[in-house]
Amino acid sequence: MDNKIDNIGKVEPTSAEFANELVLESGKKLRNITMVYETYGELNEDKSNAILVCHALSGNHHAAGYHEDENERLGWWDGLIGPDKAIDTNKYFVVSPNNLGGCHGTTGPTSINPETNEIYGPDFPIITVSDWVNCQALLADFLDIEIWHSVIGGSLGGMQALWWSIAYPNRIKKAGVIASAPKLSAQNIAFNEVARQAIITDPDFQEGYYLKAGSAPKQGLRLARMVGHITYLSDEAMKKKFGRELKEDKLNFGFGAEFEVESYLRYQGDIFSESFDANTYLLMTKLLDYFDPADEFSGNLVDAFKSIKAQVLVVSFTSDWRFSPERSKEISNALIEANKNVSCLEINSSHGHDSFLFPEKRYVNAIKAFLGNSE
Repeated sequence: MDNKIDNIGKVEPTSAEFANELVLESGKKLRNITMVYETYGELNEDKSNAILVCHALSGNHHAAGYHEDENERLGWWDGLIGPDKAIDTNKYFVVSPNNLGGCHGTTGPTSINPETNEIYGPDFPIITVSDWVNCQALLADFLDIEIWHSVIGGSLGGMQALWWSIAYPNRIKKAGVIASAPKLSAQNIAFNEVARQAIITDPDFQEGYYLKAGSAPKQGLRLARMVGHITYLSDEAMKKKFGRELKEDKLNFGFGAEFEVESYLRYQGDIFSESFDANTYLLMTKLLDYFDPADEFSGNLVDAFKSIKAQVLVVSFTSDWRFSPERSKEISNALIEANKNVSCLEINSSHGHDSFLFPEKRYVNAIKAFLGNSE
């Protein structure tokens, strides 16, 4: 496998068990939580080189390297994590968890509810970014990491980094907020609602109890992923990748996948519907909708940022129309007004919202400089 040459190689996930109850923002409680995670690099003697990588909506713990039992598929951020890469595993100990409510081993809707000894399904409580961060703090305690050198992520991952800097100001030195926003726009909430409705109205959804019925709302999840995937790409990226190319160089005058872009979206939807849990997808889109750090401060983002002590890097991408550069500027401007240490960078990229996944040179150099800066 050629792409193994410049990455960290084979990795294996591990897990942590938390017996104590976790009180969620909703007021509900979870106990006997399992959190699956991967680590890359070595923790130094004084435990000062740890970096927490936070995944986005459909991500998981597999951020770098490859698993032999999954067709050697590389992690979702492998282009940026590894020896001499943006997040250099020769220098840093990188921790990448699958967040609470996930469907890749961490306690979530597919787990057994200890209260009933049955699968949670739709009875798994609604969670928030705050709940995710609190659970990540338990993982930090488990790993005996008192202070993160950095917490970093793209999209929803950036929201987690931002909340870490607000909620745990003494446990984080640097926050990398990439391709993110201080809260969702009405348009973004609308996209999430369309995705949820595609799942909920699937006849196989069974009011969320599909696993008990031995089924799954694959068609609804497939459509939800197709809608989401469109928003992750820019018009320019789609034009370069697909244009109006036909699969068979002719029109068939039907409703099959005649254009390459149609075939691509159907393929992505099919793959996703086989590997992701529908209840988890519903939870994570709602989690995105709820995020608003200024909500407890009468809508004042500057006041929400007053507790921050971390150095913050805010990165946006020119072609990202889902979390546009203007949304990143809202974060940067509020941090500046709150008199915080912030660096801002807008990267030219044609990849749309997915730009944060690609190791563009200026982007890589910015992260390297940010992580290595001792100020």
